[in-house]
Amino acid sequence: MPLHERIRSDFEGRILGGELAPGDRLPIEQELMQEYGCSRMTVNKALSVLAAAGLIVRRKRAGTFVARPRVHSMVLDVPDIAAQVRERGQDYAYRPIRRVLRGAGEDQEEALLAGCGALMQIDGVHMVDGAPLGVEFRLVSATAVPEIVRADLDSVPPGSWLLQHVPWTEAETRISAVAALGDEARWLGVPAGSPCLCVERRTWRGAERVTYVRQLFLGDAYDMVARFGPGASAR
Repeated sequence: MPLHERIRSDFEGRILGGELAPGDRLPIEQELMQEYGCSRMTVNKALSVLAAAGLIVRRKRAGTFVARPRVHSMVLDVPDIAAQVRERGQDYAYRPIRRVLRGAGEDQEEALLAGCGALMQIDGVHMVDGAPLGVEFRLVSATAVPEIVRADLDSVPPGSWLLQHVPWTEAETRISAVAALGDEARWLGVPAGSPCLCVERRTWRGAERVTYVRQLFLGDAYDMVARFGPGASAR
């Protein structure tokens, strides 16, 4: 294996394996040159490949950091709802409803996510200025993310916690219009049948499934805006 490929492979494995978390700083080029006994050109080639794959971000005069990899889409990224609300100058809160460690049910989605392990089910409501914005039903693979079992999720919503602690490499998002029913309507404080925006998302880390989430947002309280140019790539 060429040396630049070995460097790339080493850091890719550390990032995808969770040893290096989003925001962690990588050693400076001089340290990598000394560690691997190679030239600056070799180090730069390895880092360029990692950057092109979306695993790291290189900031001039600041250093190289583990990035939050992006889904290859010209429309959607995985959002941090709490951060988005606060950026608008509004008060955000997360109201936990249910949290239980359990096995997979008969649903195929649950079986694929759990694999041979258990699932952490986390349900809660996103609140904005004291009123419900959306309800969230989330399943996390306890095999892929064992730390989720002991994580403090009473004040930090699970989506924010996952973005801060677990790198992901691929995401799939499905959006549909639905009516709020049963517990969904009750937790949102709206009559049954009220229109909502449903966002379902699955994320992977390499070939490993990390989480599945189903979010229902009040139809008049949430929107999605995308801006892209003719050079944007999609799949």
